[in-house]
Amino acid sequence: MLLSGCGRADNRVLEEVVEQVYTVEPGANISIHNYDGAILLYGSDVNEVRVRSLKRAYSHERLNQIGIDVSTKPDAISITAKVPPQPKWAFWDHSGTVDCTIVVPATASISALDLNAGEVLLDSMRGPEVHARLNDGRFFARNCFTNLDLTVNRGTLALSYEWWQEEKFSAQATMIQGNAWVWLPSEAAFHLLARAADGKIVNDFNNLPVSAHSSGTEMKIDQIINGGGAATINVGVEKGNIKIAEANP
Repeated sequence: MLLSGCGRADNRVLEEVVEQVYTVEPGANISIHNYDGAILLYGSDVNEVRVRSLKRAYSHERLNQIGIDVSTKPDAISITAKVPPQPKWAFWDHSGTVDCTIVVPATASISALDLNAGEVLLDSMRGPEVHARLNDGRFFARNCFTNLDLTVNRGTLALSYEWWQEEKFSAQATMIQGNAWVWLPSEAAFHLLARAADGKIVNDFNNLPVSAHSSGTEMKIDQIINGGGAATINVGVEKGNIKIAEANP
């Protein structure tokens, strides 16, 4: 009875939108950091970075404490969503999330994209490289013909290509705990590497059988698909399953 009287009388979520635009070079180096919420990154044929930040909190005080710090140079930009530390006492306001929707030059290099909890989306990047890390949540990478280096500690990962480009690139995804899905067109030519340390692999491009480790818990694939081409898809999961799906564009 005492605990029920300690909750907030008003649990309405307050929101505030901040929009910013910065001019950068097409091959700029970009880093993005957020703690709780989302990072939605879209590559486009632009020479600028557009940042739309949706801040959410339960109180005006908490909302005003959330900041978006941006540091810019012609060839580099750093975007950091800053949320005040969570209070230690049980009934204080623990709210505060930021959803960042960011449009960048598709040819930019993403040196760091880091989110603690929430959702990450990468769409249509084709620059030199993308390094991204998610601690807990959902990760989507779509039509990114670039060198991807993706890490998810816990959650789900979906890597998809709606069409195929015959060029040299690699997509390396590592998960500690969770399930990974990879969707590729039936005509895609690539080198497939997959490893499930404690789980299963299902492969639609099943020209060769999946090899199982002698321990009975680890499964691996090392396979050339449609002649191999210059692309490499490498997915590893420590605890969880992998699905390699053949999907027509």
